[in-house]
Amino acid sequence: MPHTYHSHPRKTRALQTLTVLQPRMNLSTNQKTTLDNLNKGYEGEWKFYKLLEKELTADSLALYGLQFEVNNSEFQIDCLLIVQNSIFLFEVKNYEGDFYIEGGRWYAEPSGNEVRDPLHQINRSEILFRRLLQQLGYNLTVKSYIVFVNSEFHLYQAPINQSIIFPGQLMRFIKTLNNMTGSVTKRHTRLADQLALRHIHNSSHERLPKYTYEELKKGIVCRVCANFLSHSNMMTLRCDKCGSEEDMESVIMRSVREFNLLFPERRITTSAIFEWCKIYSKKTIRRILKKTMKFIKNSRYSHFIFK
Repeated sequence: MPHTYHSHPRKTRALQTLTVLQPRMNLSTNQKTTLDNLNKGYEGEWKFYKLLEKELTADSLALYGLQFEVNNSEFQIDCLLIVQNSIFLFEVKNYEGDFYIEGGRWYAEPSGNEVRDPLHQINRSEILFRRLLQQLGYNLTVKSYIVFVNSEFHLYQAPINQSIIFPGQLMRFIKTLNNMTGSVTKRHTRLADQLALRHIHNSSHERLPKYTYEELKKGIVCRVCANFLSHSNMMTLRCDKCGSEEDMESVIMRSVREFNLLFPERRITTSAIFEWCKIYSKKTIRRILKKTMKFIKNSRYSHFIFK
């Protein structure tokens, strides 16, 4: 098994925000499409992650969901893999259906809608990443690939391009990685540390919908089907729609994290979470907040923060 380092895909802030907002407000058609695309991309990244976890035996360091800024230009890397003295950059695509290339442009069938050229995307990321490596003082071989992980994807008139890995080629590619010798050293780990520190948590390119606290529907949403939950008993909430259950502490703390994601400027107080959840008493909420969070005492401005 490879070493793991920041070692699984993470939801972007845009995906987290849209997911939390969807049951609480009316998203526009474009926002719903964006949410669907972000979810599909995230599922594709997990599919690639699980494949590497299962099949990759070469000693390596893997980092996922990286966002960098170099010379005022932002770029992202779905998966970065350090193997021996090489760094592999992967742009993971979960495209489904038929696509074709014509005149150097990519199109989806049968709509004929043009899609962004992923080759241009990964080439730009590679150029900017090389600059970042130079700034950090490293001189390693960098190779970049577009990985198509969905078996239902087909590209007509596909170029013979070594930067594209199709679903049927994935296992062969991983076997090539497994044949690489050498071990991860402290130098590689130090590089991974430096890259993790350079990661941008909030991209300036994210387009989040506008919303206000007053317009959002309050209550606790089922973590499985996004249906609003009703009070079941003191210890467990059960969803009337899908039947899933969740314990009280987990429910409240998940709601606190959602509240904090949407309104980071608002203080986390017992009253605020009571109003946000609309389930359980203030006494119950206060007990759980005191148990799981740090209490900052400041007269009438007292509040809780995450430990």
